[in-house]
Amino acid sequence: MGIALKETGQKADNKSPIEQLAILVKDELSQVNDLIAERMQSPIGMIPDLAAHLVDAGGKRLRPMITLATSQMLGVSGDKPIKLATAVEFIHSATLLHDDIVDGSELRRGKTAANRLWGNSASILVGDFLFARSFSLMVETGHLGVLDILSKASAVIAEGEVHQLSVIGNVDLPINEYMTIIEAKTAELFAAAASVSAVIATGSEQQQQALDKFGRSLGLAFQLIDDALDYSGHDDLLGKQIGDDFREGKLTLPVFITYNKADTEAKNWWQQVLSAETRNDDDLAKAIDLINQSGAIEDTLSQAHKFALQAQASLEIFSDSPIRNCLMDLCDFLVQRRS
Repeated sequence: MGIALKETGQKADNKSPIEQLAILVKDELSQVNDLIAERMQSPIGMIPDLAAHLVDAGGKRLRPMITLATSQMLGVSGDKPIKLATAVEFIHSATLLHDDIVDGSELRRGKTAANRLWGNSASILVGDFLFARSFSLMVETGHLGVLDILSKASAVIAEGEVHQLSVIGNVDLPINEYMTIIEAKTAELFAAAASVSAVIATGSEQQQQALDKFGRSLGLAFQLIDDALDYSGHDDLLGKQIGDDFREGKLTLPVFITYNKADTEAKNWWQQVLSAETRNDDDLAKAIDLINQSGAIEDTLSQAHKFALQAQASLEIFSDSPIRNCLMDLCDFLVQRRS
């Protein structure tokens, strides 16, 4: 199953695991899209306009699809998975709106970032609106455990972003502290998206823990691939500029690995360039060169692959099914992606 994807990253019918997953949850995903459109409406026209600019910008809907898929795997149907998947997407969209302001991003999913079109204040407030909508949807499921998981995830994501801001430019940061940051800001929502299914399915504690582990490990792998792509991807595929993390002074695993392998001269350069107010294209070119020489991209990809294997292993307690097998394949595919 996983082995077949090692070379191609796709199934024999040429559909990727993400496309396969979308087919398996097609009807539910269509209902999620309808509910997203319904719940982001407001008599204040700027709110749906700004929200739609982001929500309709071609995102993969990966996190809500994970909620739908794990719910289906546990035999849950009806409107509860739809509402949870929509809540997950609203939380994700709200964090993206806020992140783009913090990062000063020019692009999001290949389009001009919302804050560049409507301004920072409007983007912050619409992000808050989407958070509020997500909590209304959680309450409508009637499960206190759902509210516990997703509200905790929202707080942890914010903590992760603040933690990341507090260490910008600190190349002496321990790698395990960086891993704590990305677990909070990225993997936490993946974990919540997967594990809330066990709550509405009244599943066992073992099932909930396994789904949390699946989502958490997958989220870590996903973020590490993002880290690698920022220094090795392509602008047209990523929907953002190569080197955005570097320009923002963000420390990612390829930088940590390169820095730890560097000689004194190179370490001094990293310290100087990352503590500067701005970094230019020449700085980025040198950073990419140093990263390539160090083998840091390969090391980062290797670490992402380990987390993908952990995600797959966590699904082994569930019965064999097309949805479980597709989630297994998804783990392989996400560590081979280029966008």
